[in-house]
Amino acid sequence: MEAVPTQSLNTREKRPEWLRVKLPAGGKFKELTELIETKNLNTVCAEARCPNMGECWSSGTATFMILGDVCTRSCGFCAIKTGRPAKGLDWDEPNRVAQAAKTMGLKHVVITSVNRDERKDGGAPIFAESINRLREEIPGVTIEVLIPDFRGDRAALDTVLNVRPEVLNHNIETVPRLYKQVRPQAKYERSLEVLKNAKDAGLRTKAGIMVGLGETPEEVYQVMDDVVKIGLNVFTIGQYMQPTKMHLPVLEWVHPDQFKLYKEIGEAKGIEHVESGPLVRSSYHAERHV
Repeated sequence: MEAVPTQSLNTREKRPEWLRVKLPAGGKFKELTELIETKNLNTVCAEARCPNMGECWSSGTATFMILGDVCTRSCGFCAIKTGRPAKGLDWDEPNRVAQAAKTMGLKHVVITSVNRDERKDGGAPIFAESINRLREEIPGVTIEVLIPDFRGDRAALDTVLNVRPEVLNHNIETVPRLYKQVRPQAKYERSLEVLKNAKDAGLRTKAGIMVGLGETPEEVYQVMDDVVKIGLNVFTIGQYMQPTKMHLPVLEWVHPDQFKLYKEIGEAKGIEHVESGPLVRSSYHAERHV
């Protein structure tokens, strides 16, 4: 299948028009910022410099990031701080997440985390406790968790699966060929296994990749084939944007027409729902994926 031509491979030029977003503003944005700070919480929106933060926060939604703000991995695309976390698990964090979500009036909550590879359990008990506390505080709430791979530890994964979030999300991030550059401490097959185990447990599953890192459309189609085999429900595809000069460069501004083609082909292959667009991120419009 022929790819749609790209806007430009010279990423030193200005971003194309379709990638320009409004700066965060408004009373709701300020209110949410103060709430997050007061509760001593982190959001992946701010830590990962998500381009949709203004839109989402202005409408009162955010993705909570638990287990601290220091990640034990050094992925080539991610702006979150890398190192060894100085503290153990914060067992009050689930309470603060639940209270913040209740104050915000949320009916659907998305929780993600840094990697905590220094722990055998990967911090999985905090995921489980957060889910339990949210359900206690907000009757009828639906929850999506975007989890790490827990280094393949099945007991850690089961800790999350056993509390049965409505959506189990685990990002693949890129095509297998680029893993050494993009996700040097991860394994493509291990990520597929996480998603397969979640699907086998009867959960609704979701995964996503970034494009613009040097992958070919054919490689993206192969990833689609792989996730179809494990029965993935939702697949997200968005444009990679370099957070700092220290991170991997953008090699391609993928045209919106190519994203439309990815959606059409992915759903034709059997994925129930493909969310594909330049500004799509894992948690964008997550309430639609329940």
